[in-house]
Amino acid sequence: MPATLSERLLTSSSNARPVRLVQTGQVLEGRVAEWAAANSFKGKAGQLLLVPDEAGRVTEALFGVGEAFDPMSVRGLAPRLPSGDWVLEDVSGPEGELAAVAFLLGTYRFDRYKARPDATEARLVAPEGIDADAVKRIAAACALTREMVDTPAQDMGPLQLETIAREIAEENGATLTVTLGDQLLEQNYPAVHAVGRAATPHRAPRVLEIGWNLDQTDLPLVALVGKGVVFDTGGLDLKGAAGMRNMKKDMGGSAHALSLGRLVMQAGLKVRLVVLVAAVENAVSGDAFRPGDILSSRKGLTIEIGNTDAEGRLILADVLARAGEHEPVLTVDFATLTGAARIALGPELPPLYTEDDELAQGVLTSAKAVGDPLWRMPLWAGYKPSLESEIADVRNDSAAWAQAGSVTAALFLQKFAPQTGAWAHMDVFAWNPRNRPGYPEGGEAQTLRAWFHYLSQRFG
Repeated sequence: MPATLSERLLTSSSNARPVRLVQTGQVLEGRVAEWAAANSFKGKAGQLLLVPDEAGRVTEALFGVGEAFDPMSVRGLAPRLPSGDWVLEDVSGPEGELAAVAFLLGTYRFDRYKARPDATEARLVAPEGIDADAVKRIAAACALTREMVDTPAQDMGPLQLETIAREIAEENGATLTVTLGDQLLEQNYPAVHAVGRAATPHRAPRVLEIGWNLDQTDLPLVALVGKGVVFDTGGLDLKGAAGMRNMKKDMGGSAHALSLGRLVMQAGLKVRLVVLVAAVENAVSGDAFRPGDILSSRKGLTIEIGNTDAEGRLILADVLARAGEHEPVLTVDFATLTGAARIALGPELPPLYTEDDELAQGVLTSAKAVGDPLWRMPLWAGYKPSLESEIADVRNDSAAWAQAGSVTAALFLQKFAPQTGAWAHMDVFAWNPRNRPGYPEGGEAQTLRAWFHYLSQRFG
């Protein structure tokens, strides 16, 4: 059986082999220097050289770090080391903790449908001065996010999102409320119902609400909101084959919100927590919502549908309005919302939208501290007129002249965001489009560690 993620980080090992971190141009000595020269090892970032003894047994590894050691580079080291126990030389404290997280992130592989017997079973001895349990929790949250995104829609529908939410709630002494199918109309989630009503009955739309510590009224309330479109056909504005291929990942926002919520509860942060997920399938049937329809919303604003493929913002509108009813001090939503975000910043740099400068600076600082990048984008007021409709309060597809699709999507959400406290929107890709060591093509957790670091610093 493959080692579990928890088993990949050891507290000790009597036969662990060292990984020596080597800077570019660093002088090595003796037999190791000769071996390095013979194999053109120069300490360039990412270079790996296994060093054998005279009998040909690997006794240590040299890992190039370039000009300076980046702990996150260990993510690319983990899947390249031979099976067995390893220890990073001269790495400890905060740097060691980040390296340990990176190592565990690098061991992830999605093997639900295909066995991978040739995969490495390398394990790392925890560097000195780190909280190994906290490292494992963070890595497990990222792995949960990636596994949820990697799982095909046939096995990751609205019911499966509900099941995962229920497990998280039960493990942490939280409550879960599920509003299902036509109950969405009775409980005033009309936009969620409209987007999801075309799906088959066993994949009916639902709103999931986890509540934790809600009786501790002296604590500030944080709301985490996730887009849970388990598969996006585009609706009647049907996507082409290429655009639809990876739409199993369109629930990536919900995966982030649920995993981050679990981390907050496991860490016992001093907050009341609400996690809201709208789980739907944007399917095609005779009951699908149409271009030109006017939808109601929980906030009371009417929405003209210009494009049924701009459905994520519709379901978020209802759950953001619900979040506002809790009067949070902070609301963060996660959504695989726009292709425009990828055009602006590419697949590896998710945009952050917020009007709160202090919040933005805090999250950017946390992102840098834990090597989990993001970039602040503007909520440019000049594009607000592109959302105006002649026959409704707002339209879900911005006028073509505005062009900046990620910005206008964020401006749409802002109309429904809570009025108390700060609000932030993350337009995540939740996907690695290229395969490289430590970063297999497939699901990815983006900004989850940055946000957890920020929340821990603020509410720890």
